[in-house]
Amino acid sequence: MSTDTAAAAPSTDDTSLGEPATPPPPRGLVTSASYSITVRLTADGDPASIGRIATAVGSAGGAVTAIDVVDSRSDGLTVDVTCSAADAAHSEEVVAALRAVEGVAVRKVSDRTFLLHLGGKLEVASRVPLKTRDDLSMAYTPGVARVCLALADNPDDVRRLTIKGNTVAVVTDGSAVLGLGDIGPGASMPVMEGKAALFKRFADIDAWPIALDTQDVDEIVRTVELIAPGFGGINLEDIAAPRCFEIEARLREKLDIPVFHDDQHGTAIVVLAALRNALRVVDKRLEDVRIVVAGGGAAGTAIVHLMLQAGARHVLVWDREGILSPDDERLSPAKRDLAQRTNPEGRRGELPDALVGADVFVGVSAANVLPVAALAGMNDRAVVFPMANPTPDVDPVGARQHAAVVASGRSDLPNQINNVLAFPGVFRGLLDARAREISDGMLLAAADAIAGVVTDDQLNANYIIPSVFDPAVTPAVAAAVADQARQEPGATAPVGTDEDLTA
Repeated sequence: MSTDTAAAAPSTDDTSLGEPATPPPPRGLVTSASYSITVRLTADGDPASIGRIATAVGSAGGAVTAIDVVDSRSDGLTVDVTCSAADAAHSEEVVAALRAVEGVAVRKVSDRTFLLHLGGKLEVASRVPLKTRDDLSMAYTPGVARVCLALADNPDDVRRLTIKGNTVAVVTDGSAVLGLGDIGPGASMPVMEGKAALFKRFADIDAWPIALDTQDVDEIVRTVELIAPGFGGINLEDIAAPRCFEIEARLREKLDIPVFHDDQHGTAIVVLAALRNALRVVDKRLEDVRIVVAGGGAAGTAIVHLMLQAGARHVLVWDREGILSPDDERLSPAKRDLAQRTNPEGRRGELPDALVGADVFVGVSAANVLPVAALAGMNDRAVVFPMANPTPDVDPVGARQHAAVVASGRSDLPNQINNVLAFPGVFRGLLDARAREISDGMLLAAADAIAGVVTDDQLNANYIIPSVFDPAVTPAVAAAVADQARQEPGATAPVGTDEDLTA
């Protein structure tokens, strides 16, 4: 999945854009823009130099995306060669191949991903002009004092007269970042900045990364409580289980703005949307199918909860301890509660045992925890969603031998399950409705909206979930969430009118 939807290990959730032809990559390498480099070269005057450069990149398994002439002289050329590799070590292999080209000298190598991050990915821009004395007198002193006094008298207007109404805090302690684990708040910042950029790109929401240098639950809760007046919503991000459960629960109790843990609820929304459409493909009902979830951490718990709310009745969860059973004394309180909700009869066993007679497998655990052969025990027309990041729980390509529908978090395969389909639209709807909280009903509405973007004419085994770039997704999710929020008593703040501001 994306960045943001699966675990590096069971129970850790995280729980993810004039060219010469290049030979296909050897050794089955899959190149990616995230490992793209630009190499500045000088080449002699031989007209065949450019061809040798492209051939060298291709022979090393790289993919040339551009060759730009920087300088041309009678005795040769200076060129920038941009190419993609499969990983950092592969990038070095490509550079080594270029160094070996006769008549070519490597002058400089630039990692394009690091260049993109120079100075960070966010900035603050003013929405109002500040060109004249009049502009300043209204935007700042003395005119701003009038607005402050009005807000002191009518606090509900803060959402309309400040950035609060369109601003989300992306809060992390850096303890469960993507598939990287506990790397700390500073190292987590590029991910949080990226999350904020996605909020802006897909929902025109101004989000800001808040990386906290503590993993103490009380300190995190109190800090977020203190900064909450400046935000219309809180997006908890990459906080490890089980700490994330308590943080979210306590903040929801204390704050009058919605609190959403994307690693839990964003993942759950998109998985449920994909599952609804997958079951349409295989002609099965959610109430009837037997579902196995690998991973009992934050993402797995939220997925199970939302599936049960949607009508699923037969779910088993597997984690390090095996199939989670309520009589297993090794289980944490959170896992025991999950076991009681899914396995009251106390079934025991390992993951392959759970899959015998199952219709659906959802993986948010760890890389390669399941051999492909174990999927043979599932029922006909099985649905398999291996989503561990960055390497899936079971090989999604091999899974097609035994499953009718396969989805994963990988962008290079059909049916990518990506949280970007959910969280921008969810928060757009929450902010538009002036929601004070987020409910299961809103999460279900979001999942149904995503699933509904795929029409009956489009639906097939390789297309059960829309692209993150489908322009219909965010508006559909936002509208569904806002409608549901307005139907729930007390879920939204009072709504004034523009006339109230000038009365």
